[in-house]
Amino acid sequence: MKTKIYILSFLLSFILQAQELPPIVKYPSTVYGAGNQSWMISQDEQNVMYFANNEGLLEYNGTNWELYPTPNETIIRSVKVIDNKIYTGCYMNFGYWTRQSNGKLKYTSLSDRIKNKILDDEQFWNILKYDHWILFQSLNRIYIYDTKTKSFRVISPKNGIVKSFSTQNSIYYQILNEGIFEIEGGKGKLISNNPILKKNTVVNIFTINEGLLIQTQLNGFYKLIGTTLTPFATEVDSQIKSGFVYSSQRLQNGCYALGMVSNGIFILSETGKLNYHISQSKGLSNNTVLSLFEDKDQNVWAGLDNGINCINLQTPVHSFTDETGALGTVYASIVHNGMLYVGTNQGLFCKKYQSNSDFQFMNGTKGQVWSLFEYDNTLFCGHDSGTFVVDQTSVRNVFSGSGTWKFESVPNNKNILLQGNYYGISVLEKNNNQWKFRNKIKGFNYSSRYFEITPSLEVYVSHEYKGIFRFKPDNDFLKAKEFYVYSSPKKGKNASLTKFNNVIYYAYKGGIFKLNPKTKQFEKDKLLSSIFEKDEYTSGKLIVDQSNKIWLFSKNYIHYFSASKLSNQLKQNVIPIPSTLTNSMLGFENITQISKSTYLIGTTDGYYTLNIDDLSFKNYTVSISEISINKQNQTLKNVVLGEEGKFKSNENNITLNYTVPEYNKYINSEYQYLLEGFQNEWSEWSTKSSVNFKNLSSGKYTFKVRAKYANTLLQNTAVYTFVILKPWYLTNLACFIYLLLLIVIGYFINKAYRNYYRKQEAKLIEENNLLLEIKELENEQQLMKLRNEQLSQDVDNKNRELAVSTMSLNSKNELLAFIKDDLKKTSQEDNKNIKSVIRTINDNITEEDSWKVFKEAFDNADKDFLKRIKQIHPLLTPNDLRLCAYLRLNLSSKEIAPLFNISVRSVEIKRYRLRKKMELQHEIGLVEYILAV
Repeated sequence: MKTKIYILSFLLSFILQAQELPPIVKYPSTVYGAGNQSWMISQDEQNVMYFANNEGLLEYNGTNWELYPTPNETIIRSVKVIDNKIYTGCYMNFGYWTRQSNGKLKYTSLSDRIKNKILDDEQFWNILKYDHWILFQSLNRIYIYDTKTKSFRVISPKNGIVKSFSTQNSIYYQILNEGIFEIEGGKGKLISNNPILKKNTVVNIFTINEGLLIQTQLNGFYKLIGTTLTPFATEVDSQIKSGFVYSSQRLQNGCYALGMVSNGIFILSETGKLNYHISQSKGLSNNTVLSLFEDKDQNVWAGLDNGINCINLQTPVHSFTDETGALGTVYASIVHNGMLYVGTNQGLFCKKYQSNSDFQFMNGTKGQVWSLFEYDNTLFCGHDSGTFVVDQTSVRNVFSGSGTWKFESVPNNKNILLQGNYYGISVLEKNNNQWKFRNKIKGFNYSSRYFEITPSLEVYVSHEYKGIFRFKPDNDFLKAKEFYVYSSPKKGKNASLTKFNNVIYYAYKGGIFKLNPKTKQFEKDKLLSSIFEKDEYTSGKLIVDQSNKIWLFSKNYIHYFSASKLSNQLKQNVIPIPSTLTNSMLGFENITQISKSTYLIGTTDGYYTLNIDDLSFKNYTVSISEISINKQNQTLKNVVLGEEGKFKSNENNITLNYTVPEYNKYINSEYQYLLEGFQNEWSEWSTKSSVNFKNLSSGKYTFKVRAKYANTLLQNTAVYTFVILKPWYLTNLACFIYLLLLIVIGYFINKAYRNYYRKQEAKLIEENNLLLEIKELENEQQLMKLRNEQLSQDVDNKNRELAVSTMSLNSKNELLAFIKDDLKKTSQEDNKNIKSVIRTINDNITEEDSWKVFKEAFDNADKDFLKRIKQIHPLLTPNDLRLCAYLRLNLSSKEIAPLFNISVRSVEIKRYRLRKKMELQHEIGLVEYILAV
């Protein structure tokens, strides 16, 4: 018994719910930067979304989120876009937001006008519109605002209001224990007091042809036709009754979306059939749905208890996500005999095609599945354990020698298949309607994940780490011969090889090459290789589908090429789904055609289906959503959007945000911009939705941005023109002032130069006159010098004459003295005569007479010397002055002695005494001193 229970549990663990669901875009609170809960959702004409959030009004334009807190910092419970205003209701306040010229929203309170009428602790949970009236509903009252007269009316029932509802022509509300009321003439009118409607909370009311369809919180749907209330059965009635419906929305296609507490979202058809059940286990962020809203693109927005989700109901892409991990990464898929087979790293799974039945694991296939191949109505499975033949829900192993990568048929031989294995290529043969392993081709032992065979039976093999090989098996496919290794193209990571239009193609990072059957060499295909340009390469995987289309994968796109009907050129088609969103295993991408236009693409956590015929999208518009400027290292400041901007010279850093308000999970908008006046060419296409220009020079600029969505260029181009003003010192006024200053400065400089040159001229004249005067003075000095020289020569002559006369006088005196001495020696006989002669001699040698004569002559020769020496040395006697005069004539002591009529010794004594009187130092010579006076 325990064993049976274990087996049953084991089998159930391999049964997977396999409903393919629309993609879900998840926005956690960490992304949008606000509270977890959003209570109501709305959208404006520009496709911008608004959410009544715990933290305030939340805005999303498809690119950026913006939160506007309420003035009283309370939870916003309701939001409704009406015309160009966004009305909101919160705790004890309601009003509207309008967009300012800088793109930001500003709040205006309406409830402040009737502040005295607002009840204490009142919150406004719903906002409705009817003609020119706007209704704000709390749990106690309905406030009706007339937008024409700006007046209010209040509906205030005794028992309070559970919820209010709007249909095309009416406004309804429910009062618990009383029933459903309709507003007529500004007052409530009871339309049904059926006990079911009195006891059960109504979540929503919809109009139908017969009357009203009323959805309750716990008891499902009811039709109200006249006064008759009848149940409206759906496929989820039991789940509704066991659960709790919190929110609901009728969709544009007539379906109904129900938001549950703890059970996700049910999408019902118009007749009540279940289309989708989307819960947390199937990709929803949270199972409690507080609000639902369908936007213009038929996306369903869900305000959850923890985050916001957007469900792309009308997308050509649907996904199956394995949240449990039991399915694993999908490597191969195929539709065969009405069954969808999916090969993963966990094994082989199957289910009925185009059904919501569950995937079932096929026993015996546990492990890695590499490929699924249909040939001659037989399905082959390439597996890590070998090769299996698949028959409905069972498999049969036909080869277990090594892992099997892929299969290829042999031209002109229907009973043979080649299979690429881990250790070469082997042969499967059909005998008695049974496929069996026949032999391995000897002589080639390399792993053969990718190989192709030509009509001439040549086999081409691509090995990721060794490159491309070519060999030709013998006629019986027993042995490889004519082995050849290609040096070009080179080996590459995630490279692959396939046959398309009977031509073998090889792809790796360096491009895509096709085999020239004549030269047997690979030549680069420019068209196909272009998809790997601009760093787009992620994988060289090439896949050919049943419709003879070749598929390739790049970083931001899925590409497929098909043969043109009018030329030999391939026709290119691009699907703008990036590899980051598809979540495929690089190098192991797989895509399978499961119907005429539907393809299944495997991912690491399941798969998604793509209908290429439905790849048509609404023509959106691109718009500039925000512009901000700032000075260097200062905060950003928003500017007006609708007019030409004029910014100061130091406000030359500008940031521009732009957006295409679309919310598809797999299709991203791409942008291209041009700043005229700064750039000459458009930028590269990028998904980045903002650009920043720094340190722009002064001048006029025109910013242009265009976008493409789903690889289609949108019709409009958003344009913004702005001017960076010149700095004040470069403005026209400043330049005019500079010109005036230049003229004034030039005038004064000219005047200064003229004055300068006049002064220089005067100075030159003065200098010339001075030079003439100097020349004259030099001439005079020269003349004076000549005169002085002449005078000096005269003085010298006189000194020589004086010295000569002095010497003559001295000689005369000596002679007379000598005669006198001789006369005294004579006899005294003739004494009288001798005495007479002696007297005559004495009269002629009188010193005083000699001195007078000498002094007069000396004064003529050297004027004022005796006066100067007397002034310097006032104690000098006349004899001292006389000695000074003789010494100035540079006479020796021997020459001076006769002039004094004394001995030489006495002259030396006189000289010594003269030094003492003059107080000369020892080192100073007496004659030198006298000559220097």
